[in-house]
Order: sequence, then structure tokens, then C-alpha cells
Amino acid sequence: MPIHTDPTLFASELKRWRHHRRYSQLQLANQAQVSQRHLSFLENGRSRPSPEMVEHLSIVLGVPLRARNALLNAAGFADAYSEEPLQGAALAQIRGTLHTLVEAHNPYPAYIVDRSWNLLDANTAAANLTALLLGNDTALELASNVLRLFLHPDGARHAVTNWPEAAAVLVERLATECANYPGDPDMRDLYDEVTSYPGVGVQPRHASATSGLLTAIEIDTDEITLRLYTTISSLAATGDVTLEELRLETLLPADSETAEALRLLAT
Repeated sequence: MPIHTDPTLFASELKRWRHHRRYSQLQLANQAQVSQRHLSFLENGRSRPSPEMVEHLSIVLGVPLRARNALLNAAGFADAYSEEPLQGAALAQIRGTLHTLVEAHNPYPAYIVDRSWNLLDANTAAANLTALLLGNDTALELASNVLRLFLHPDGARHAVTNWPEAAAVLVERLATECANYPGDPDMRDLYDEVTSYPGVGVQPRHASATSGLLTAIEIDTDEITLRLYTTISSLAATGDVTLEELRLETLLPADSETAEALRLLAT
């Protein structure tokens, strides 16, 4: 049974997601294989959706699990997806598997972040590289968030020779993630913060900065020169909000010299 009786909550949220995904009502109805009349009734509160309809429309609209729970709540139903803490007992086995996964990438840096780019786990290679890039106490404070570490003026940007191009790609990626979590204050606050950093908000995207799913990062310090590509992976079909929002990022060598330098750094 529904947990409340206000039909306008789901109606407004459904309409917001449809507009966010830039569907007309007819387009969404066709994609979902429902009548436009029924969709119209859902959007104006004249009809109540079943939990199955909420799920169906969420899938068509590409709604993440966290927001899918919110849509179910707006329709008067309980959460369908769990949100277990990563450090809790329920995810202990998965946590151990993820740690094994990032360590298996040694001597190449790999780490796991949540949807707000907070660092949750990192392998030895990533820890060594981060230590190499930290030049001051402020950078050390930034290290718990990968995006802040890379974009903040006192972070790692001093060592990244193609920083404007790489920064533009990262900011664009963050903007895309904000679009997937509309109304999420944490995501919006992070976006507003990093785009307020000097030189960040005005950076255009450079075509040379990315190739498909790869982002080029070039690092040059007194101790080491690296040419890297980053790849980002996510867990699929988890059924848990926490796990769906995890990201595994791996830094791979773009040439043999970088591969050798990373091997030496790991010793």
C-alpha cells in the first residue's frame, strides 16, 4: 500500500526527470510503450503509478538507483534498493574483493571513489604517486577527494603539464554526473566549488584531451615524468545504491618509458 496519499509528488518528479532527459511526453510514452494519455495522467496526478510502472519509467529514463528510490517514495512506496555502508559488515566481502582488484593493478595506480569523488581505497602505486605530487600541507588536506586534489590551485596541477585540457574533461565529467543526480546537494556543492577555482570554470574542452573513454594526463616533476591514460569503470547490476555509485579509476601508461617509471616507483 502507498505510504502517503499526495499524488502530486510523483507527478512533479516524473515531469522533472522527463524534462531533464529532454523527452517530450510523446517520446517518453513511445520509449516506455505506454499510452501518452496514461503518461499525461501520471504527470498531472490524475493516475497513480504502480511500483512496477515507477520502475519501468525509471529504467527508460536512466534514473540511478538513489533517485529511483526517491521516485518510489514520491509515489508512496518504500525503497526498493538497499544502501549499505561500504565499511559495514554487509559489504565486507565485496570491500575485500574491491581492494584485491585495485592492488592487482600494481604497479599502475588505481583507486576507488564514490559519486562525490571521495577517495575510498587506493593501491600502493596510487599512494606512491599521490605522495610524489603532494607539495604542501594544503595538498595533503585535499588528498581525500580526487577531484579537489587535481583541480585545486594548491593540489597536483603544478605537476600536470596538460592540466587545462585534462581539467576541462574532468569538469565536463562532473557536470554529466551532476545531471544524473539532479537535486543532489553534495554533487552540486562539489561542482560549484571546483568551478570556482581559478582557471577551472572557464576552461574549454580540448579534443586532444580525451579519446573515447580515455583521458590523457601528463605529469612532470623533478623526480619523474609520466604520460598516462585514465580509465573509469563502475559496477553493473548491483541492486545497491552504494555499490552502483562506486567508480574504479586506473592510470595506465601511455608509453614504455612511463611503464618503466611506474615499475621503478613501486620498488
